[in-house]
Amino acid sequence: MKKVTKIVQNTADFTERPKLRVAAYCRVSTDSDEQLESLETQMKHYESYIKSNPNWEFAGLYYDEGITGTKKEKRPELLRMIADCENRKIDFIVTKSISRFARNTTDCLELVRKLIDLGIFIYFEKENINTGSMESELMLSILSGLAESESVSIAENSKWSVKRRFQNGTYKISCPPFGYDAVDGQLVVNEAQAETVRFIFNAILSGKSAEKVADDLNSRKIPTRKGGRWTATTIRGMANNEKYTGVAIFQKTYTDEYFNRHYNHGEKDQYLVINHHEPIISHEVFAAAQIVIEQRSKEKSLERHSKKYQNRYPFSSKIICSKCGGTFKRRIHSSGKKYIAWCCSNHIADINTCSMKYIREHDFEYAFVTMMNKLIFGHQIVLKPLLVSLRGMNSDDSLVSIQELDKKLEENAQQRKVLVGLMTKGYLEPPVYNKSNNELMQEAERLQRQKESLVRFLNSDTQNLKEVSELLHYTTKATMLTGFDGDLFKRFVERIIVYSRIEIGFELKCGITLKERLVK
Repeated sequence: MKKVTKIVQNTADFTERPKLRVAAYCRVSTDSDEQLESLETQMKHYESYIKSNPNWEFAGLYYDEGITGTKKEKRPELLRMIADCENRKIDFIVTKSISRFARNTTDCLELVRKLIDLGIFIYFEKENINTGSMESELMLSILSGLAESESVSIAENSKWSVKRRFQNGTYKISCPPFGYDAVDGQLVVNEAQAETVRFIFNAILSGKSAEKVADDLNSRKIPTRKGGRWTATTIRGMANNEKYTGVAIFQKTYTDEYFNRHYNHGEKDQYLVINHHEPIISHEVFAAAQIVIEQRSKEKSLERHSKKYQNRYPFSSKIICSKCGGTFKRRIHSSGKKYIAWCCSNHIADINTCSMKYIREHDFEYAFVTMMNKLIFGHQIVLKPLLVSLRGMNSDDSLVSIQELDKKLEENAQQRKVLVGLMTKGYLEPPVYNKSNNELMQEAERLQRQKESLVRFLNSDTQNLKEVSELLHYTTKATMLTGFDGDLFKRFVERIIVYSRIEIGFELKCGITLKERLVK
C-alpha cells in the first residue's frame, strides 16, 4: 500500500528584507545657545523619527555645531558620515533640508552623486526630495543653488556690517592673539603670556630658527593658548603679527564668491588703527625681527606669502584626511634611516582628535604612478566614454532649461510693463498695482536665481569637459611612467583623499576620483 506523508506549508515570508540602516545629519552654523538648542531639538527629532519606523534601524546621528555649511571640508562629522557610507555602515540618510546639508551647489551635487554611486540615498525633509526616486538632478541643482544664494546674501550683509565697523574703528577682536585677553571688546595684556611673546622675539633676534624656538618652548613645558604644543608655523605667525606693537590691521584676509579664503595683497581695502591697544613689544623690535626673518627666507630661496613658500612640495595642501577633514603636513622621520612622511595636522596636534597615522611620501608617489599608468593603458575605456557623456550633458537639458527661463523672464518683464501702463492710465488702484508688481518681482527674482544656478551647473560641466579633454590628450600620447613627476601631479590632480593607511583616492581636476591601494 502506498504511504503518503504531508509536507507542511512553509509560511515564512521569503520576501522579507533586512531593515534599512538609517542615519541622520544635523548642522547649525553658529555655536550660540539658541543654535545649540536648535541642534539638540533636531537630534531628538531624528532619533525618534528613525526609531519609530519599523522598517528602519537607527545607524547613528552625525552633527556639526558652530560650523559653516559652505564648505564640506570644514565639517568633520559630515566627512565621517561619508566614510561610514563607504564602509557600508549606512543604507539611507535623512536631513532637515538642502541648506543644512550643503549651501554650495557643487558640493551638494558631488556628495549626492557619490552616495548614489554607493547605492545610498538622501531624504531632504523640508523639500520632500528623495534622491532615490529623482528622475533628474535639475530640481536638486535649482534648490541647492537657491540655498547657496541665500548663504551669499547673508555673507554679503555680514561683510558690509564688518566693513562699516572697520571704517569707524568700532570693530571688536573676538579672538585675541596669544599674549592678550579680550575684556569688554578690548585687548588687555596677559602678563604671563606676554613674557612668552617677548621670549619668542628675543630668540628670533638672537638668530634662532622658528623650529628651534618652538622646541625650546616645548622643552620648557610652556603651553600654547589651547594647551597644545608649539610649532614653527605658530612661531612664524606670531613673529609677523603687528598687533604685538599695539597696531591693528583689519581685513588681512577675505573670502571670495566661492567661499575660499585668501590673503589680501591689495585686492580689498585694509584698515590700519594706530594705538589700538597696549603693546607688548616695541616697533623697533618688531621691525628688527622682520629683517631677520626676511634674511632667513632669502637664505632658503623662499619668498614669504608666495605660492612657492606655501606649496613648496607637490603634495603641499593637497592631501586631505577623510576622517577629520584635516590637511596632511610633511614630516621627516628619523627613527633609524631618515624618510619623508605625511601626517594629518589634527593627528599631530592631538592624537585623540584623529586616529589617522602617517603615510610615507614614497607610497603616495608610487600610487600616483600606478594610477596614471592605468589611465594611459585604459584611457579608451575610462576617459573616452566620460568625454562623450559630458559633451551630451553640456548640450541637452541644461541649455533647454536656460532658454525656457529666459523666455519666462521676458514674459515677466512684459507683464510688469503692462501693469505700469494700466497704472499710468488710471485703470489700476495703487494697492492692486503694488500687490501684482511685487508678486511679479518675486517671481522674476526666483527665475533669475534658477537661471544662475543652471549656468553655474553648466559652467562646471564645461570645466570638467576641458579637463577630461586635456587628460585624454595626454594619456593618448604618453608612455608608461617609470617615476613620480611632480609637475604632472599638479597638472591633473586636485587633491588626495586618505581613507586609510592602505587606501587613498586621487580626486582629479576633471571631476572623477580614482582609488588606489597603497603598496607596503
